[in-house]
Amino acid sequence: MAWRGSTTIQHRLLSCLPYVLPLIEVRQFGDLLFSQFPFLEFLYLPFSPVILLYAYLNQFIPFFDFIVFFALYLLVVRNEKIQHFIRFHTLQALLLSIFIYLCTAVLQLIGIVQQGASLSVPLFGNVIFTLIFLAVVAASIYSIVQAVRGLYAEIPLISQAAYTGTRD
Repeated sequence: MAWRGSTTIQHRLLSCLPYVLPLIEVRQFGDLLFSQFPFLEFLYLPFSPVILLYAYLNQFIPFFDFIVFFALYLLVVRNEKIQHFIRFHTLQALLLSIFIYLCTAVLQLIGIVQQGASLSVPLFGNVIFTLIFLAVVAASIYSIVQAVRGLYAEIPLISQAAYTGTRD
């Protein structure tokens, strides 16, 4: 049975860390937005070392992103010795990552792909890329703020799935 008492500062900060993963993965969808509004790149400045390390490891270790995903799932979410609050936020971040993977797969399936830093897609593709980016960034920032406050973030569908997945 997981401990569901009050959260400490340490638990709150640990609950924020997994949200770096969807923020890193969704960055590719924001390239168009960053090219039109360069000042938005400063939002990613605190994550620059982590982004560079993640990109470096992803380049040299095959399936590094899947290894990180399953490591978080198996070592944190499925570990009942870890506080429910941390497990919930970790699973919610992983579900946001799954959403990004599904969006990427669907967009590639219908032929809307991103080459490098520029998009060679019509207006519809630009809007879809921007919406995905804004939705994931907003959900991640909201969840980080809620975690720092010691609260469970309530994102429709995703939070319910995260709660169900971490139920004891």
